[in-house]
Amino acid sequence: MSKLDELIKKYCPDGVKYKKLGDIATISRGGNFQKKDYVSTGVPCIHYGQLYVHYNLFTDNVITYIHKDKAVKQKFAEPNDIIMAVTSENIEDVCKSIAWLGEEKVAVSGHSAIIHHSMNPKYLAYYLNSLHFYKQKVKLAHGTKVIEVTPSALNEVSLPVPPLPVQEEIVRILDSFTSLTAELQDKLNTELQARKKQYEYYRHKLLTNIQNAQIVELRNVVKKSTAGGTPKKGMPEFYDHATIPWIRTQDVHFNEITKVNSYITEIAVQKTSAKWIPENCVIVAISGASAGRCAINKIKATTNQHCLNLEIDSTKAIYKYIYYCIYDQFNELISLKQVARGDLNSSLILGIKI
Repeated sequence: MSKLDELIKKYCPDGVKYKKLGDIATISRGGNFQKKDYVSTGVPCIHYGQLYVHYNLFTDNVITYIHKDKAVKQKFAEPNDIIMAVTSENIEDVCKSIAWLGEEKVAVSGHSAIIHHSMNPKYLAYYLNSLHFYKQKVKLAHGTKVIEVTPSALNEVSLPVPPLPVQEEIVRILDSFTSLTAELQDKLNTELQARKKQYEYYRHKLLTNIQNAQIVELRNVVKKSTAGGTPKKGMPEFYDHATIPWIRTQDVHFNEITKVNSYITEIAVQKTSAKWIPENCVIVAISGASAGRCAINKIKATTNQHCLNLEIDSTKAIYKYIYYCIYDQFNELISLKQVARGDLNSSLILGIKI
């Protein structure tokens, strides 16, 4: 019998009781400071956006401060409180939360909930990151563009509330697994980096050390090159009940695209520059931070205007070979970026030598 089994048998022989979060905690909204109120030193604060950018289950320090005059009317989390962001653009991220393990109070911004409780803070934070909680928050969430779970709705969340010794043992076990997972992830990342360098070395060698190979511009093996388009936002006929896959530059990441998250309607294809492209085109991102990345569409789709779509002439080259040739010249493409935004254009891409 494990120590956890022994503790459960000792402290809750009739089983662990479930309670509503509102019965064991008080839940309140955060304050009203904004990013513009940040200063280099002052009263420590946590903005709800930081829960997404610097997400961690537990923290005892902050990276942001607000002026003490601005802090007078703010809402504060006490040590061991849970701070939860209650709005997001997607259901997965709404209710991101941390256990505040600092020694002093910390100001909390709006769009956040402060959960004041008497439980083990790590136990509660682990629970709020669990699948059991996820299933409940999906039912409690509302909104379309912005998803929200209100503090009053959080009161109805059901959770197991074992005695503190049991909570502490559960936390000890989960901390051990968390530490082990982090250690394994570090080793995996090191191995992946080594494999990536090895892959890049042999890819470049295979593509450049071909004796008696003819060197041509990319345009010589391209049957057709096109850019897509972005149907005007705010036009329901272009997006409502859409079923046509619409590839954006964030989908282009040295990969084979088999599914997308964005869709447009048949009317959008008819009335805008977003046109169908066949399967197995080589797609190159041409704008902004993603410029130079490439992918292959394994589904018939449309794209936005920041994608250059290359239909390869199968009598001259294999599309995946061309994909690897472009992939191998990513750094060269980056060096060709123009204007402040860092864009490429079709002439620059079609002119690369392969």
